[in-house]
Amino acid sequence: MTTDKTLRERIFHAVLYEVCAMALLVPLGSRLLDTGLGHVGVLALLMSGIAMSWNMLFGALFERLERRTGWQRTPLVRCQHAIAFEGGLVFLCVPVAAWWMAISYWQAFLLDVGILLFFLPYTYVFNWCYDHARTRLLARRPACGQP
Repeated sequence: MTTDKTLRERIFHAVLYEVCAMALLVPLGSRLLDTGLGHVGVLALLMSGIAMSWNMLFGALFERLERRTGWQRTPLVRCQHAIAFEGGLVFLCVPVAAWWMAISYWQAFLLDVGILLFFLPYTYVFNWCYDHARTRLLARRPACGQP
């Protein structure tokens, strides 16, 4: 059962994705970088804003491509989705990380690679869980026109 997502649901999906990720990533990043929780937290908020915007745009474009090509969300398609999504974030987030952390673009790129290693499996698992929960919720909802 597939129904198009509304803008409201896309916003909910993006916010939930980022909140869950930050709850895991900020304490881990602070510890690994030996940097204050607040400093890493601000960077996470900056990158989160970029990522949420990219998430909504990329999700809409990817779902349009799915409809045109007839793709099913197989493990291979889910892996392609995660890789393409995270690849776009590298180009968007490296300059922000370099600026905020006062590091070179190379160091920011390496930092982003570390973040990518976290987000690749996280993106796959989060979206798989979200899709399954959404399918269950939609299956319980009465069809239009039925009491």
